[in-house]
Amino acid sequence: MTVLEDRIEMADADANTKRLDEWFERLERMPVPEGFRVEIVGGNVYMTRQRDTHWEIIFEILLSFVERFGRKVRVFSDVRIDFPGHENGFCPDVAMLKDSAKPDDAGHWRHQDVEFVAEVISQGTAANDYGPKKTACAVAEVPVYVIADPYQGRCHVYTEPKDGDYAVQTRVDFGTDIDLTGTVVDLTLRTDEFPLD
Repeated sequence: MTVLEDRIEMADADANTKRLDEWFERLERMPVPEGFRVEIVGGNVYMTRQRDTHWEIIFEILLSFVERFGRKVRVFSDVRIDFPGHENGFCPDVAMLKDSAKPDDAGHWRHQDVEFVAEVISQGTAANDYGPKKTACAVAEVPVYVIADPYQGRCHVYTEPKDGDYAVQTRVDFGTDIDLTGTVVDLTLRTDEFPLD
């Protein structure tokens, strides 16, 4: 990459962040109904109702991280992280960051520090999780991307990001452990308590 290309990419990223900041500021002033979460995928705003099944799976994933790494683990739910691509202000269901991660000057977490993302499928936004969000995570080189699908009763595990996609894709039925010990995440994710929808 040349110096000029590098500067153009940085300027585009700054403009993207400013637009996302404006969008999220406007959304915070809107009367978003309680029990809904909002994120921006490819410049489109999505508002999704939180369901019991959705939260139970998120909780089980979070619990796995706390059991493995303790309460100080940098794991979040529904916290904004801007990802590569056009106006991608995601709020992953679960995101684990490097221990060394720190927010930038604007208080945002950097996608470069994300080591794990899990999304729990909602009927209205499943196409985002399997499509543009997975692609953005691969472009960002997030080492592990997991989709928990309570409608199918299985998880889709994506590892080894390369050239904007994941080289390894594995399907695991609910009730079967997901072995992530060979990845940067270094844990076994139990799915036996994941409910079906």
